[in-house]
Amino acid sequence: MDAEHIAGVTVAVVQNGEIALLKGYGSAGRGRRMDAVRTLVRIGSVSKTFTWIGLMKEVERGRIELDHPINDYLPAPLQIPAQGFLRPIRVLDLMSHAAGFEDLAQGHLFVYTGEQVMSQSDYLARHRPDRVREPGELASYSNYGASLAGYLVANANGQDFETVMQNEVFTPLGMTSTTFREPYAARRGLPEPMPAAQADRLSSGFMWTGTEFREKHFEYISQVAPAGSVSTTAADMARYLLMLLNNGKLGQTQIFGPESAKAFRTPILNVPEGVNGWAHGFMARPLPGGFKSFGHGGATRIFFTNLVVVPDLALGVFANSNTTTGRALVERLPKLIVERFYASPAPQRPGKAALLQIADRYTGPYIPTRRAYSGLEKFVNLFGAEDGVSVTSSGYLVTRTGSLVQSWVPDGAPGEFRAADGDQRLSFKLDAHGRAASFPITRGSYTLERAGLVMNPELFTNLAALSLLVALATCISTAFRVSRGTSPTRWQARANGLLSGVAALWLVAFAAFGLAGNANSDSYADWPGPFLLTASTAALLAALGSAALVVTMPAMWRRAPDSPVGWAVWRKSWHMAAAAVFVLFAILVGLRGGLIPWA
Repeated sequence: MDAEHIAGVTVAVVQNGEIALLKGYGSAGRGRRMDAVRTLVRIGSVSKTFTWIGLMKEVERGRIELDHPINDYLPAPLQIPAQGFLRPIRVLDLMSHAAGFEDLAQGHLFVYTGEQVMSQSDYLARHRPDRVREPGELASYSNYGASLAGYLVANANGQDFETVMQNEVFTPLGMTSTTFREPYAARRGLPEPMPAAQADRLSSGFMWTGTEFREKHFEYISQVAPAGSVSTTAADMARYLLMLLNNGKLGQTQIFGPESAKAFRTPILNVPEGVNGWAHGFMARPLPGGFKSFGHGGATRIFFTNLVVVPDLALGVFANSNTTTGRALVERLPKLIVERFYASPAPQRPGKAALLQIADRYTGPYIPTRRAYSGLEKFVNLFGAEDGVSVTSSGYLVTRTGSLVQSWVPDGAPGEFRAADGDQRLSFKLDAHGRAASFPITRGSYTLERAGLVMNPELFTNLAALSLLVALATCISTAFRVSRGTSPTRWQARANGLLSGVAALWLVAFAAFGLAGNANSDSYADWPGPFLLTASTAALLAALGSAALVVTMPAMWRRAPDSPVGWAVWRKSWHMAAAAVFVLFAILVGLRGGLIPWA
């Protein structure tokens, strides 16, 4: 915690039906110590595991069928249209994150005032993402899909989701400090808020600024409560771990039956070995020594959580951090515990020189399937994507997926790799020419697809840099009248004015986009913000002007009777080259979603 600047951590470890460790470390804010029994922390997407339990309880009662279309259980306003796809989305597809939705989040997934919270039904109707692939094809993590699952549970019970989960799971388990409710002011149309006595025990969330911890505002997620709104304590999560390890039973209380217990350890999708296959909503993850774990990770913008059960060791681990720098700690703690007591760290495998000969089959930029597929959110998602594959001179294949960098060595058939320092596996899908087309990340929450020409970040960056230079050169030339004395024709003078205006608009777009990236705001809440809207609007106008430059090109090249001299060939060539750069860049920005500010 000291080395990685983490303010507070709370941990529960259980084994063989008993609590082995229950402890809080560091600060919960406002002069309070982190207390494993009293301090409530946000667990983000670990909340989904409760939602899946609620859903399987409805399956056990026969009120919901896993292989039925979700539209069978949804009111008309919330039913999902076909959008040209052949297969309907089934309940089971929600549990494997394979419904085929794009991923939308900006401006609505998290909000920061209670007044911004909307009901779950309003949210599901207003923020429905597009379908982008047939259901059941591949996993691509979806908060919207999990929220739909929660709505199915609530609808089947005729009560709000928060109340159902309190009655069906938390109260029977004695998890008295666990709730899906959040501390907003009571409002008609919303579930009852978190009781004040619980709200007073919430841990603060912190951001490390480089010199100090800065307390951050509360993150409201009630509009997607089934996907991530739970607050709880480590003590309550210890009880939860004991129940999961005991196949749904704690003491004399049976939360779910043997069929559900089996489902939560059975992956739905047929995925490569070593990749999480979504065991009916639970992540199936390999651990050192060949042990298999089930659980879930969770994250808000501030809190990070990891929940792991290892059936073969009768072991369960819960770890939560209340700081933006805490992800790595909670993710690696279960692995370190297993290594410390049950399995030696895997030796470093040597690289293979032969990989250098076929490196181009795998290397290059990749883009995640978990993203927006249209509009400004698509543009920003693609602009920020840094995923890719490279090969080192020592014969290691290196993947960068988000902030995670891993090294791999070839292992078996083409496209198959094993971690250089562990038991994880990596499996590429190859095209007909043996070239990598995609690979699922090891946690299985999405797939990375090789970036084509339009999505190639290097092409975009280079063309953006060239467009910026041309725009600057054009505006400088206009300002200092570099081309005076060249006696332009009437059309050339108009074309020159148009080119100057287009260049100025591109400069405005670049400047506004840079300010949007540096603005001291949270993109989830302040989306899209004035700078990004300005950038997109200026880019749209510049794109229209760039198209007009093409239309005026023939007239610009012709001589005119009233101006027999006109521009020299070099001046015409410069104008044409500048127009070509602007047009190509406009096309690329448009294909990446940057020219529709209203979207």
